[in-house]
Amino acid sequence: MYISSLSLMNFRNYENQKIRFSPYTNLIYGDNAQGKTNILEALYLFSQGRSHRTKLDRELIKFGADSARLKLKFHDSDRDYTALMQMVRNGRKTININHIPITKLSMLMNYLNIVMFSPEDLNLIKGSPSARRQFIDSAISQLYPAYLISLTEYHKALVQKSSLLKSIKRGADKTMLSVWNEQLAKNCARIMNERHAFINELCTFAKVIQKEISNEDFDVHYVPSIRVDKVDADTIFNFLELHSRREIEFKSALYGIQRDDINVFINNNNARIYGSQGQQRSATLSLKIAQAEYIHSVKGEYPVLLLDDIMSELDINRRTYLAEKIKNKQVFITSTDTDLVKSTDQTKLFYVKQGQVYEGE
Repeated sequence: MYISSLSLMNFRNYENQKIRFSPYTNLIYGDNAQGKTNILEALYLFSQGRSHRTKLDRELIKFGADSARLKLKFHDSDRDYTALMQMVRNGRKTININHIPITKLSMLMNYLNIVMFSPEDLNLIKGSPSARRQFIDSAISQLYPAYLISLTEYHKALVQKSSLLKSIKRGADKTMLSVWNEQLAKNCARIMNERHAFINELCTFAKVIQKEISNEDFDVHYVPSIRVDKVDADTIFNFLELHSRREIEFKSALYGIQRDDINVFINNNNARIYGSQGQQRSATLSLKIAQAEYIHSVKGEYPVLLLDDIMSELDINRRTYLAEKIKNKQVFITSTDTDLVKSTDQTKLFYVKQGQVYEGE
């Protein structure tokens, strides 16, 4: 899988730009605040349907413009794709791929697989549980659109249950709580089983990678907030009903996949609590590279890799290891310093200055 070209019109600080990429290493360099990350953000949009930097599409439209238009050409072993995306400042975002309208995010995410490495990701281990859940959900959704559908349905029901819990002592019908618990239990069981299976597979790859990086033992444990012997809809429904009194007391949904987490262990110690900064960064690299390997095992093709200013955050050993792992894959690297990345015959250079891209500089 690889991306051959990207066209940007009124996107971020780009007025009108077309870029043709190498199927291997693409080094995008220049000073800070010139538009390097904006290119990666545009690529990421076609995989995830949203930016990794903002929740507001209107922030992606160039200042003074009413709309933005993006065009992407990408390819897998089966066919070629042309994807178009348009964002209107006071309207909705539209996407189509090969002239087929994409009306749901679950339709989009299975086309273009991307794994992104950013400086913020290096806080994955020591950061909040929500960041780790987002990592898991994004990774699974790229491969299994039905997972995203279950996740969306679950959160819609969770909003309704949370609203009910806030008003239940003011006379709301408590029987409605059972209705929402039944809705939640069905999707909760599917999501928990998918998360457990994914983490087990991811751990298999990450163990090997961590050993190669630092010769350390590595393990990942799924930590669900609902602890039951059998993960099915009936068992989870009974669990939620059993604990409903406590949720009413706290006026909050205290149990469910929205409170799950993962624990990462290095040499049998919890890396979030006992790991050094170097160990936590190695663990994050292991998880991200393992995600790429897992996608390859399922799809038979490697995802496109986006490395946003990550090389400057790594020491020489981790940088060398990562450089070796991304060989012969399509990778986009942003950097202020070309010396951080070893150029080869497969490397294509792009110099970015004030929203203009100059090839081969």
